[in-house]
This record gives sequence, structure tokens and C-alpha cells, in this order.
Amino acid sequence: MSRVRLALVGCGGMSKSHLRRFHELADRLDVVAAVDIEIDKAQAVADAMAEHGATLRVATSHLDVVEDVDAALLVLPHHLHHPVSMDFLRAGKHVLVEKPMAITEAECLDLIATANSNDIVLMIAYCMRFHPLVTGMKQLIDAKACGDIFQVSIWTEQLTQYHKGHWALKKATLGGGQLLSHGCHYIDILLWYMGRPLRGTHLGTNTGTPWMEREGTSNVSVEFEGGRLGYHFGTWGARGTRMGYAFHAHGTEGMIEADIKAGELRIHRGNDVELIGQHESGKHTEEEMAHFLDCIATGARPLTDGPGSLQGLRLIWRLYEAEEQGRLADLRGLGLDQVDDSGKLI
Repeated sequence: MSRVRLALVGCGGMSKSHLRRFHELADRLDVVAAVDIEIDKAQAVADAMAEHGATLRVATSHLDVVEDVDAALLVLPHHLHHPVSMDFLRAGKHVLVEKPMAITEAECLDLIATANSNDIVLMIAYCMRFHPLVTGMKQLIDAKACGDIFQVSIWTEQLTQYHKGHWALKKATLGGGQLLSHGCHYIDILLWYMGRPLRGTHLGTNTGTPWMEREGTSNVSVEFEGGRLGYHFGTWGARGTRMGYAFHAHGTEGMIEADIKAGELRIHRGNDVELIGQHESGKHTEEEMAHFLDCIATGARPLTDGPGSLQGLRLIWRLYEAEEQGRLADLRGLGLDQVDDSGKLI
């Protein structure tokens, strides 16, 4: 298959961040359909693509285009991830679905099993895994550029306020709160950087974000094997920010910093600061899509596959449960090497 025919399903605000990828991968990818229940949104995407010479079919139901494509990018409300993904997977179509994969464990297992049985690609759009600063930090950690890492801290501070009645305000359609919806990116990265978790805590609040049914601000602390610690602070209520998006990895010989907002990767040793690399700000979704296309072409397993993504969600669900019960969460068995291809913990 030389060129993949792709449907973009869901043409709301998040879909706009994906448009750049299509132009940069035009030699490998044909976007042939834009789908949204609001026809004007689908048409707006089609019009934007027309400026680059592409002609897209516009539809209000994904079922109208499923037989005409090889793959789908799903940018939908979270509670729709499972049913729409299943329609494409059952039809033998490859799926790149926005995070989180689904909002229950049973739904995630269903998606994994269906993709496996049809021998097709199911990839979850954890775009930060493909960000040059994030991958650069991983390489520096693995190379022990600052010795042995004992603490990774991630801050994500933004103001995200939805209009009344929006699906993202409700636990039932979002699947949880800020931690599940946005923090899942950074739980995924902490697991990738740090390995096997042992125990952890979550404290969340909607104070400051009263528009959220569940937490709009969360603090996560996780202990990993070897006494190493991970932390994520995320808020959708930041009326101002200094940290923005920042990653710090403290080691025995210095600190690695990925300043996502400034687009810089740095190493700090005492008062000395070494600039390691610079990259433009953005989601870098073109690298993510290129990886998806590579997996379709070669049959390789995605870096952000179903089983690995399910582990991060399981960790979040365990944190939520322990928070409700006022105890530490037992996170043993949730390392990235402790699940089989079917999503079963081993």
C-alpha cells in the first residue's frame, strides 16, 4: 500500500492541531474524508484541505465512509472512542484514536482484542511521546547524562474552560477529570521514563475550575522501583503560569530540563546551564502520524499501542479508587513490561 486513504472523524477544535501533519505527509497519505455530526465543521476541514489541492468527501456519519478508507484518525468525545473505533476495526481498518483509548477497561480490552484478531494497527494518539524534547529527555535519561535519575517532575498549567453543556465537563462522557483526559499523556511518559511503579497518590479538586464535574486540578505522586519518584501537576485553571509545560529529571550529577513552552532542552549542573537542543513549540503530530503510517506499512507495533496505553489508564483508575477510599494506591504490576498483547496483566 503506497498511499494510505484516511478519514478524519471529528472536526472540532482538537482536529485543527492535526491538519499540519497531513500536508507534510502528502507523499504517503491521502485524506479523503472529513466527518462530523455538524456538517459545517466537516466542511471547514474540507475547505482547508482544498487549499492544498485535496478533495475530501464530507459526511455526518463515519459509517458513510468506512468502506472507502484504509485508516481513520478519530478525534471525538471520549465516550465515543470505543464504539466508533470498533466500527472501523471490525471493517479491517487501521485506527489512530485520540487519548484516552476508551473510558472503561472492558472497552479498552475489546478494542485490543478486535485489532489483534484482525491483524490491524490500533494506535493511541499520545502525541507527546513523539515530541523532540520529550524523546530527547528520554535519550539523556537512558544515557545517564546526569547520572542516576531519582525524580521526574512534570508541570502542565493551562486554562481550559468549556461552555455550558460541553461533553468535556461531565465525568460520564469525559471518563473522569483533568487527570484522565489530559494527565494521561504524562502518566504515560512517567511510565516510559521510570519503569515499574509501586505505589502512588492522587489529590484532585474542582476548586478554581467550578465548570468541571470532576477535578480540574490534580497532583500525582508515584514511587517507582529503586526508590525513584515521579510527579505530575496539572491544572485547567491557570489564570497565569510560569512553568507552562515543563519537565525536570533530577539525577545524581545534574538536572535535565525540557522546557516545552520555550522549545529548549537543557542540562543544569550547579550554576552551569548547557543548551542541548531547540525545537519549535507545538504538538509535533506529524511525527506521530508518520509512525502510524510506518506501522501500517511494516506491521510493526506502535510505540503507543493498546496494551501499553491500557496500563497508564489502569494506573489512573487505581489512583482514583484509592483517593476515594483515602489510602495509597497499590500500583504493582503496572510497569510497561507487565502486560501481554491481549492487555492482560502478567
